[in-house]
Amino acid sequence: MKTVRVGIIGGGLMGKEAASAFGRWFTLNNYPVKVQLTAVCDLNEQALEWYKQIETVSLLTTDYTTLIHSEQVDVVYIAVPHHLHKSMYIEILQAGKDLLGEKPFGIDLKAAEEIINTAKSLGRFARCSSEMPFFPGAQRVVEEVKSGRLGRIIEIKAGFLHASDMNPQKPVNWKRQSAYCGQIGVMGDLGIHVLHIPLRLGWRPEILFAQLQKIITKRPDGKGGMADADTWNNAILTTQVHSDGDEPIPMTLEMKRLAPGETNTWYIEVYGTEGGVKYSTKDTKALWTFNWNQGNEQSWQRTDLGFQVPFPTITGGIFEPGFPEAFMQMLAAFFAEREGKLDGRFGCVTLEEVLASHEIFDAALLSHQDRKSVDIQTVAS
Repeated sequence: MKTVRVGIIGGGLMGKEAASAFGRWFTLNNYPVKVQLTAVCDLNEQALEWYKQIETVSLLTTDYTTLIHSEQVDVVYIAVPHHLHKSMYIEILQAGKDLLGEKPFGIDLKAAEEIINTAKSLGRFARCSSEMPFFPGAQRVVEEVKSGRLGRIIEIKAGFLHASDMNPQKPVNWKRQSAYCGQIGVMGDLGIHVLHIPLRLGWRPEILFAQLQKIITKRPDGKGGMADADTWNNAILTTQVHSDGDEPIPMTLEMKRLAPGETNTWYIEVYGTEGGVKYSTKDTKALWTFNWNQGNEQSWQRTDLGFQVPFPTITGGIFEPGFPEAFMQMLAAFFAEREGKLDGRFGCVTLEEVLASHEIFDAALLSHQDRKSVDIQTVAS
């Protein structure tokens, strides 16, 4: 069986999550390729200590250029602050490596375009990370929409909600400063997760009105003082899309770091003339479907989901998945598509979808600035 060797740049939270998934790769049933973690880079030498327990890792370095030029690495997974995306992603691609990069592929549209153009010109395989749509409930939403059972789509809602920033004493970090995450703020952090399924289903916003909020603008700097926290905390995008037919469909997108009581809640809701479907990670097992009942008494039905995932594993079907399993499914989708063996299953965020997301974020900034709806294609051109 072919072995693909992976290097991780950024050994923190997401790097460890990826390493954990690679360590469990043998749990995937009949998967077409073996994936092995061979190299890790982090500026902090202490962060690298954790990776010494992984027997397949032969390269630990604080210099990312050593990793990307290593003959022990075929693919790079990278999780670093957004302002570093453009230069580092392009260097990875130019070094002849394929790329799975964390969102949003740069702090703005121009950065994303440069990364995407480099990948295409060099013929490298590159995708953007977005794991939440790989939960079984999210996959079932996609299936319900594609089945046609919902009738004509009349409304779409999607969002990603956090509450940790509700604490004004939470110390500042790079995600709260525009110098490191760009003017798009929370949209760059959470937006691709929200847009992944809508864009994949062909629901690309045409008209957009944005409400952006800067709520807590100062945070402790960790040194006894206060620092600017100048990014957008919350974003609500009211958009208009087209599906089948001429009538526009309203689609609301929420990205919030100050959403009271929400702990990493991702959701999507789709309503049609003959049915509906809703899923939220707040209740991981629950899929809600609407029964129109031919215009008679109508009802929402809850279905308890088990371990029905795109890439089967040894885990029994009655058990419920969590974030680690969704993350592993995303990785499985990446490497399967890289080998040309995705076979119609749901895939990672494509370069075209990355570009579309940045065009939406750009339009949102303009809409908020001018306090009016904007035509996204006009802005993009």
